[in-house]
Amino acid sequence: MAVSFKKTYKFAVKSALYITLFSTGLVVFLMFFFLDFSLPFTICFAISIGMFSFFVLQYRVEHFIYRRVKKIYDDVSLLESSTFRNQPITTDMATLTREVQKFATDKKLEIEMLKVREEYRREFLGNVSHELKTPLFTVQGYLSTLLDGAMNDKSIRKKYLERAEKGVERLIYIVQDLDMITKLEVGDLNLEITKFDIIKLVQNVFDLLEMEASKKDILLLFDMKYNKPIMVVGDREKIEQVITNLVMNSVKYGKENGSTEVSIESLTENKIIVRITDNGEGIEKPHISRLFERFYRVDKSGSRDAGGSGLGLSIVKHIIEAHDERIYVESQFGIGSEFSFTLEKAK
Repeated sequence: MAVSFKKTYKFAVKSALYITLFSTGLVVFLMFFFLDFSLPFTICFAISIGMFSFFVLQYRVEHFIYRRVKKIYDDVSLLESSTFRNQPITTDMATLTREVQKFATDKKLEIEMLKVREEYRREFLGNVSHELKTPLFTVQGYLSTLLDGAMNDKSIRKKYLERAEKGVERLIYIVQDLDMITKLEVGDLNLEITKFDIIKLVQNVFDLLEMEASKKDILLLFDMKYNKPIMVVGDREKIEQVITNLVMNSVKYGKENGSTEVSIESLTENKIIVRITDNGEGIEKPHISRLFERFYRVDKSGSRDAGGSGLGLSIVKHIIEAHDERIYVESQFGIGSEFSFTLEKAK
């Protein structure tokens, strides 16, 4: 049966074999001419010199390659030196090449991820600055006008103070939303889990947003008549905020004389799915994956005419994930959008 050596030892085995053959041949030659030939002595000598050569070569080559490869890794910062301390050293260049490629690929992906995060950080800070700057400058402008003499006119004073108040309210709204997202991300926002009727909750949202929808002649409706309550488990207040944000977005970006429809379906034995569907503008595919980012807006013009803090969908996503549930979005540009999320059924 052929002996199968590890590939990492092939170099040392072959080199030791060459040295053994040469050394043994030399000894046999010297013994033949100068001493009496002894087969046992020759065999012992061959075995000894072979083993000695193998271990010396293996040890020396491993450390030779290790020191130089490690230095290269340290110099180019591709690998962490601790990686080698925890793994046996190999003289197999194919293995080393695979390890280099693997770690280089991992580092490349890590660098690309860091670049993406840095770009997101810059974009996020720019968006925060823009969102805060607009109401701040508005408030400052109205107050400066009043201080410059317009305060003496009662009608102007009241109008400007009311507008300044709206700017302050917008600032408070943005800060509160940011605070909520931060708490959701770090897990500091406690959920008050109770049983409630999701049908009744949706109807409450409809009642709240009915006047807003009527401004654009948008009809708020259920997809069918629900004759009995559908009880679910969750934080009632937070789920109401989720539905409010989704329906409000549907109204904001919906077409006049359009509709926003809510449907509630049984998804599995323990889950329901709530769908909010509209026939509005729809969302182009490249934007869908970024919809739930903070301050991300499909409209890159910088317009804030639609109002809001730009944090609504991000808050929605965090609230749903805090319930260990999932949220989905499907949209066709020019046709409409559907946002849906799951909830646990009450037992």
